[in-house]
Amino acid sequence: MNKVCFVIPSIGKKAYQDLAKTHSAIEPPTWALLLANAVRKKNYEPILLDYEADYKPDEEAADEIESYKPKLVVFVLYGQNPNSGTTMMIGASTLARQLKLSHPNLKTAFIGSHTSALPNEVASQDYCDFAFINEGVYGLLSLLETNLENDLDKVPGMWYNDRGLIKPTERGEIVKTKDLDEVMPGYAWDLIDLKKYRAHFWHSNFSHENRTPFAALYTSLGCSFGCNFCMINIVNRTSHDYDITSVDSKGMRFWSPELILNELEYLYDQGVRTCRITDEMFFLNKKYYVPILEGCVARGMKFNFWAYARVDSVRKDQLELFKKAGVNWLCLGIEAGNQQVRLEIDKGRFKQVNIRDVVKNIKDAGINILGNYMFGFPEENYDNMQETLDLALELNTEHANFYAAMALPGSPLHLYARQQKWDIPKRYEEYAFLSYDCKPLRTKHLTGAEVLKFRDEAWHKYFTHKPFLDLVEKKFGVESKNNVIEMEKIKLKRKILGD
Repeated sequence: MNKVCFVIPSIGKKAYQDLAKTHSAIEPPTWALLLANAVRKKNYEPILLDYEADYKPDEEAADEIESYKPKLVVFVLYGQNPNSGTTMMIGASTLARQLKLSHPNLKTAFIGSHTSALPNEVASQDYCDFAFINEGVYGLLSLLETNLENDLDKVPGMWYNDRGLIKPTERGEIVKTKDLDEVMPGYAWDLIDLKKYRAHFWHSNFSHENRTPFAALYTSLGCSFGCNFCMINIVNRTSHDYDITSVDSKGMRFWSPELILNELEYLYDQGVRTCRITDEMFFLNKKYYVPILEGCVARGMKFNFWAYARVDSVRKDQLELFKKAGVNWLCLGIEAGNQQVRLEIDKGRFKQVNIRDVVKNIKDAGINILGNYMFGFPEENYDNMQETLDLALELNTEHANFYAAMALPGSPLHLYARQQKWDIPKRYEEYAFLSYDCKPLRTKHLTGAEVLKFRDEAWHKYFTHKPFLDLVEKKFGVESKNNVIEMEKIKLKRKILGD
C-alpha cells in the first residue's frame, strides 16, 4: 500500500461566479506536482486527482479517491494567488467531509498556505487527520514512513489530533536552496493532461485561442519583502507560535537554472507555449533569472511568459533580455496611488523610482503590463482610493487587477484585524475576491461594503474606459477589444451589497 493520492478540490463558480465559465484561468496544480515528484523519488506511487480541471460531485469524487486504496489522501491547497489556499478550503472542506463520511478509514492530510497559516484550526476539523506547515515535504515524507498511527510526534512540522488534543509535533524545517533540486526535483507533469488547463484570458492577449495547453511553474519560493496584506511568505514558516505571520519568515529559495530549463524544455516539447512564472519576485535576482532567460533563447524556446515584478525591482537594462526570452507580460504590484498608503502597508515608498517612468520603460521594451491595485487598507478613505483609481486610469496598462483588501490568514493584516477586533471572514467563501460572499476588511473610515462597492465600480470604469479599449484594439485587434467588452458585461453579485 504505497499509493499517495493528491487531491485538488473544485472551487470554480463559488469563487469566480460567472467568470468561471470562460474567463477565469484553470491553473495546473503546481504544488501537487512538486510534492508528487518528491514522494515518487522515495518510491511511493503518486495519484493526482484535480477536480478543478475535471469536476466531479463530492460523493463521486470520494468514491474515486477510495478506489485507488491510497495509504494517505493529501489535499494540496497552494494556489497561484495569495488568497488561493484559503479559498480552496471551500471545496476541500466539503470533499474531505464527504470522504470521511463515505470512507472513514482513509487518512487525510492538508498541505498549503492556509494550512500553514492556521494549522491548529485545520487540524481541529473532523475531516482532517494531519495538517502541515510550510511546503510540507519533509513532514509528508516522514509521515509516510509511519503507519499513520504511531510515532506521530516525531514527524516534523505537523499538527494532529492526539486523543482529543490538537497539538504540534517538533519544529518543521523548510527545504534550503542547496537542497531544493534534490528534495523537490521538479514536476510530475506526466500525471496531468496539460490540455485541460487554460491561461488567463488577458495572458493570451484577450483571445480565447491559444489559452491551452497551459503550464505554470516556480523558479523560486517565497519573497524578500513583507507587505502587510500578503501571506505568501507563510510558505517559509517553521515555528508553531500562534501569532506568527508571513513577515516573520521572509526570504527566497531557488531551484537551479538548469533544473528549471529542463522543466521548460519538457513543457515546450509537449506543445506548451503559454506559461506563467509563478514566483512572487522573478525580476529580482540576476544570478537565477538571467541563466533561465538566456537558456530559453539558446534552446530556441519561444514561450509567451507572464512574470511578477515590484516597481522598484525593474531594471531598464534587463528589459531587452526579458522580451527576447518571451516575457510578454510583467505583473507590477503597484497596489496604491498614495505614497503614504504604500508606506503604511510596508509596500515601500518606491522612493528611488518613478512609477510612470518604469511603466513607460516596460512599454517601450514591447512588454505588456498587468497593474495590480488594491482598495481598503486600514488608513484609507474615499480620497485615497480615488487616487489609486486615477493612477490606474492614467497609466492605462494593458490589463489591471482591482482587489479589495482582505485579512488573509497568515498576513500581518489578519493579525492586525484580530487585534483591533474588526469583523473578519468566518467562512472560506468570504475570502474569495470575486465571490458572491466576498467580505473585505473595513478601514478606519469605511465599511467593508463601501470598499467592495468602490472596487467593483473601479473595475467597470477601467474596462469601459475609452483609452483602455483603444489600447487593446491597437495592440491586439478588434476581436480582442470586443472580447473585453463581453467580459465586462458579466456582473458580479455581492451579498453585502444587497444582491
